[in-house]
Amino acid sequence: MTDRVIAVTVLEGAVEPFVHAFKYRNLPGLAVPLADRLCTLAGLRPATREMFGSNPLIVPVPLFPTRLRERGYNQAELLAHRIAAVAAMPCATDRLVRIRATPPQVGTSGRAQRRDNMQGAFAVPASADVRDRDIVLVDDVTTTGATLDDCARALKEAGARSVAALTLAHG
Repeated sequence: MTDRVIAVTVLEGAVEPFVHAFKYRNLPGLAVPLADRLCTLAGLRPATREMFGSNPLIVPVPLFPTRLRERGYNQAELLAHRIAAVAAMPCATDRLVRIRATPPQVGTSGRAQRRDNMQGAFAVPASADVRDRDIVLVDDVTTTGATLDDCARALKEAGARSVAALTLAHG
């Protein structure tokens, strides 16, 4: 389970079309303004990075390789790199992998179906060092938290001290 989730806005109004364009309309350039807004709303900058612990590491939620090829980029990874730059925190994109293709969460309904969909979808490669790290898991949107929780499960099983999630929106 994720120790805490920080979603800086709600996925509605003016926010929703920007997030959807970023994710589904091949507009990776939106990563910088969206991540900057996330950092501003979360109060995240180099002087506040300790809000995540003494040994923070930013880790984006990974896409399955097929989905990554289809989309051409991982929106969570683009956000994570920008957040890391703004907050002066290390970012590692190889600490967590998606080991199972899952249907998009947007196509599922209900908390139980989303959790079942994501169960066991993520793993930490044997060579990845997350032991005693305070992980800051980055994604664009959280709904029920099923994706974030399965990521947290894998990271904690590999020795992460804590896993906080940072997302643009809750929808």
